[in-house]
Amino acid sequence: MAIQRRPLREQIREELLLRLDRGDFAAGKDINEVVLAAELGVSRTPLREALITLAGEGVLESNQGRGFRFAPVSSKEFRELCEIVAGLESLALELSDPDELREMAPELLRLARGFPDPVAEQSEIEWHDDEWHDLLLGKCPNERLLDLVTSVKAGMRRYTHLIAGEDTLLEREAEEHCRIAEHLRAGDVPAATAALRDNWISGMERMTSRIPVAPEST
Repeated sequence: MAIQRRPLREQIREELLLRLDRGDFAAGKDINEVVLAAELGVSRTPLREALITLAGEGVLESNQGRGFRFAPVSSKEFRELCEIVAGLESLALELSDPDELREMAPELLRLARGFPDPVAEQSEIEWHDDEWHDLLLGKCPNERLLDLVTSVKAGMRRYTHLIAGEDTLLEREAEEHCRIAEHLRAGDVPAATAALRDNWISGMERMTSRIPVAPEST
């Protein structure tokens, strides 16, 4: 069996994304590299390499040469992240085998219809939504593309934790998911791709309405 040896900076990056995904970090919070390195049991060199990578991905921002902090939330950033994920997921769908997508469509429909509540807690919606989208993209052969989707979604996830929270009641877009699956079942990948983009746009609008407007800088 082949043993994969990944750079430590990649493992640290994934751990930080996991913690961000759980809502462990607050927007605008400065990162104490000494404390974080000790907590993770690593030296500051690979930690800093991971932080630089996350800054390049927009998850962190450089604090004027004094280190890093988790980027504050804004409607503009969230819209841009949604647009990126919509484009990446659409590309993943286009790269997938149409026959495999058609075979998978009934399961997508079952999952979408299995959660009929029009309104539910954010944590429950998040779990079902992740399951559904993971299945949708599961036939894409481009692993690097899927890694990019995961990375950008991690940046988005902090919005759901910071703005909505775990127990906030939100609208559920099961009908939109059903529409995508029905197009795939009919073998119409372009229509499914368009419906997928619409799904992200409507979700974006629902979330941006909850993001407080940041004061203009003077």
